[in-house]
Amino acid sequence: MTDETPPSAAPDDDADRNRTQEHLDHRRERLTEFLDSAGLDAVWFGQPNSFAWLTTGSNVVDRDADVGVAAAGYTRDDGFVAVTNNIEAERLANEELPEVFDITSVPWYESSLASAVADATAGAGAADFDVPGFDELDASRLRRPLSATDVDRYRALGRDVADALERVARELQSGDTEHEAAAGLRISLATLGIEAPVTLVGGSERAQTYRHFTPTGAQLGDYALVSVSAERGGLYASATRTVAFDSAPAWLASRHETAMRVEASALDATQRAVGGGESSGTAGDVFDAIKNAYDTLGEPDEWRNHHQGGATGFDTREWIAAPESDEPIEAPLAYAYNPTVRGAKSEDTVLVTEDGVEVLTSTGEWPTRSVTSAIDGSPFTIERHDVRTL
Repeated sequence: MTDETPPSAAPDDDADRNRTQEHLDHRRERLTEFLDSAGLDAVWFGQPNSFAWLTTGSNVVDRDADVGVAAAGYTRDDGFVAVTNNIEAERLANEELPEVFDITSVPWYESSLASAVADATAGAGAADFDVPGFDELDASRLRRPLSATDVDRYRALGRDVADALERVARELQSGDTEHEAAAGLRISLATLGIEAPVTLVGGSERAQTYRHFTPTGAQLGDYALVSVSAERGGLYASATRTVAFDSAPAWLASRHETAMRVEASALDATQRAVGGGESSGTAGDVFDAIKNAYDTLGEPDEWRNHHQGGATGFDTREWIAAPESDEPIEAPLAYAYNPTVRGAKSEDTVLVTEDGVEVLTSTGEWPTRSVTSAIDGSPFTIERHDVRTL
């Protein structure tokens, strides 16, 4: 007699299903609130980062395209929905979309994605790309703050990005070229399923000249800065590591110290804004703290030479700290500040909650130093990644 009782699911399968359900419950709640407040019947996402925010999958084929090959949405009548063409429908259903999504497929030669979304919508809609008759959607506001499942995935991403970055940085030699270092980093990340839309490598000469040191064939020389903004599953993590060779300039340590303390001040101001359980600050307030930190540390004009970073998540930066910006400080949310001081830079992706801060792009295998905020009288300290001498 054959036992027809189906085998129980493996523990990992159960955990994955539970995480997916928790993710979808969060998105359903947030999007229902949005539809109610906006008086709409449907909301659609075609830009890759927001598509990933909703589905945890990817709609990217052409990485130069602003809009992917599918749009995913949420409607009052049908719940989670997606529209794509007949080329992509089966693959997306099998590999990118949770089973709950109802997928509409249209012939590739008959309809554009925008037209297919309009045809699939009953009532009033909004989209994060151009759909005739739809409201324009600022998806960044919907993606913030992070959910519990976002935070779990962010921790894994941060560790992997830091591991790849540090493994490459530890092997660098003075005679290596910026191109070689950047290629090694991209490959290291790719083996972990991570894309690297921003990869910057500056040898000692170019790192002192430019703030965005896009890689060239120049040799690294006396020291090197290696920076990355990397993406997996729609989430972005940014980090920088500095390596010094035997002939590194004496001023590198002090300038790096200043950059670390400015970064600590930015994180201090960010956490203060949400520490009471409700945001009481803006991106403009954090910028003021950054500017004051530069002043206090004897570098009053350095903030003018490069943006200082800001909130991150489902974009390299959801917003950048700037004078008088009214973007709200929110938690839980990831922040990546990136102050620079004439050839030095400090940057990591840090989770800020009501209770404190957590460096996500960390492995525990790179030298760190406890750094204090430059905000007057503040007890805030944080471990920052120091210059590593090779």
